[in-house]
Amino acid sequence: MPLRRLDHLLVLTDDLEATRRFYCDVLGFEPGERPPLEFPGHWLCLDGEPCVHIAERAAYEAHAATLGLPAQEAAVDHVAFAAHGYDELAARLAAQGVEAVTNDVPAAGLRQLFVTDPNGVRIELNVR
Repeated sequence: MPLRRLDHLLVLTDDLEATRRFYCDVLGFEPGERPPLEFPGHWLCLDGEPCVHIAERAAYEAHAATLGLPAQEAAVDHVAFAAHGYDELAARLAAQGVEAVTNDVPAAGLRQLFVTDPNGVRIELNVR
């Protein structure tokens, strides 16, 4: 199977704007072009690439059901993003009132910040 990379993740939400604000205002994602789809949402980009999709939960689940895709419970613990500028990132989170759990992995030359989005999605921010 010729998999190449993770393309995107979809976050389902009951509050599109709060979720969009978190990813854009707190984490620094940029809004991207989104094709017309059967449910409301946003595509959010890093370095010009759409990597986080957010969708209104009920509308997405209704559309998915028409495709034969049943609603499912999350089985993923967290999603991780590579970042840079640890101090700047930590200050940005604090300025937005976002609590972060910190962890250092010296053997890997890694500093981590763990935050939770408005929907309960745990996000790991890795700074090498």
